[in-house]
Amino acid sequence: MTTQTEFRLNDALSFTALQQINGLICWGMNPNRLIAAMGICLALIVYATLARLAGRPALFGHAETYWIVAIERFSAYGLLGFLLSFLLPGRFTLSCFLAISVSVVLGILQSLIPDHETIFEVCQKVVGGIIGAALAQAVLIFLPRSPS
Repeated sequence: MTTQTEFRLNDALSFTALQQINGLICWGMNPNRLIAAMGICLALIVYATLARLAGRPALFGHAETYWIVAIERFSAYGLLGFLLSFLLPGRFTLSCFLAISVSVVLGILQSLIPDHETIFEVCQKVVGGIIGAALAQAVLIFLPRSPS
């Protein structure tokens, strides 16, 4: 048996979620496209992380310097955090938590592969995801909202 207070709380939570979905639509963003972009980004990150060294994608060939690889890593997780934050507007901590959990889980899985990564590389991924999410939240602040 639900009480009147629980019913009002559930209505308020569903109304808030509906407002956020309507906000995405009013901003001209299609949530399905954002979900597809985030899924593609995540799939490419998983492939690049768990593939053998010879099978990993490279921008400048396999003789890349460390800084180019660090920028690639940072920007990939920054894009993931950006897309997660756009999918979850107003939920900065949740989007940061998801980006951090993806980087930590993939770091653990990559440590099982012979060419493993260091803790510093996982930290680069975490910082990239957090900065991407923060950048998306900053962009969302300045987008026009629907009059409600």
